[in-house]
Amino acid sequence: MQVTGKVVVVTGGANGIGKALCEAFHNAGAAKVVVADMDAANARAVAAMVDGAAFKCDVAQEKDIVHVIEETERQFGPIALFCSNAGIGGGFDPMSENAGGASDEPWQRSWAIHVMAHVYAARHLVPRMRARGGGYFLNTISAAGLLSQVGSPAYSTTKHAAVGFAESLAISHKAHNIRVSILCPQGVDTNMLRAIPKGPQSADGDLTPEQVAQDVLAGLEQETFLILPHPQVLGYMRKKTENYDRWIGGMAKIQAKMREEFGK
Repeated sequence: MQVTGKVVVVTGGANGIGKALCEAFHNAGAAKVVVADMDAANARAVAAMVDGAAFKCDVAQEKDIVHVIEETERQFGPIALFCSNAGIGGGFDPMSENAGGASDEPWQRSWAIHVMAHVYAARHLVPRMRARGGGYFLNTISAAGLLSQVGSPAYSTTKHAAVGFAESLAISHKAHNIRVSILCPQGVDTNMLRAIPKGPQSADGDLTPEQVAQDVLAGLEQETFLILPHPQVLGYMRKKTENYDRWIGGMAKIQAKMREEFGK
């Protein structure tokens, strides 16, 4: 897919990877980039930089996503690419005594943002895309959805679920010319990464959001399902499936080391 001349929506577009995506799509000639974010002020600032439009949007609320879709298409035309990029990094605690956590709140919030936001976008865009002969979804997930995230069961679990939904979306609608890509980086130098404890997500080096955005453009052009800004993740995935028990043991050692360092 080429974004030139296309209408593109980016949720979580006010900062980090989302902001870099908005800039990259604009520079690649998108007809209109729509910045959707809870941070309305920064969303407007990014929109001004890319000659785009901004909407305040909590992706955990289905009605907000519906509003973005309806208003974008009413004002600017059919959405060719919907980037479900918003995410949160809460619930990280390497010292946690129980993987089940102490309350439902972090699980529910992670589920709403990391899974249901993707579902809502598909629920309301797939019928429109089918009617006009196709479209594209880019879902920002994480290498945690392919591997795991030591120190945050809620993050890891919901990111795995996001991968599962994206697979279903791609399988169900390939015949309708609806394409899907998932973006699964490790460490990216964003506010979210800086807000959590240092961990294995940064072991291979933190990329800039701008580097990740360029990888996205290349992945979209090739229409590859899996976009890996850190290509070594593919090797980790292979090792995981080759010997699951060994992989669990290795991850448990990382967990133990993090607890030791975090507890000092």
